[in-house]
Amino acid sequence: KEAVLHAGEYAFMGRKLRKRDFRQLWIIRMNAALRNLGTKYSVFIKKLKDNKIELDRKILSQLAVEQPEIFKKVVEKAK
Repeated sequence: KEAVLHAGEYAFMGRKLRKRDFRQLWIIRMNAALRNLGTKYSVFIKKLKDNKIELDRKILSQLAVEQPEIFKKVVEKAK
């Protein structure tokens, strides 16, 4: 019975940690693409908020990896 309870606790923690891990992955991917474009992640996020561009990190990361031309346009729009 105790093993089942512990397994449930680990499963719960794992679901929370997965969210954290994916957010870190998205930020790393975006930062790598942004460095190639001559800017930093923190500056880019600030400019997005200032210009009221509401794209989340998951979408921005997918754009950076799969469609770099569109990501470059988003970066230029934020500047």
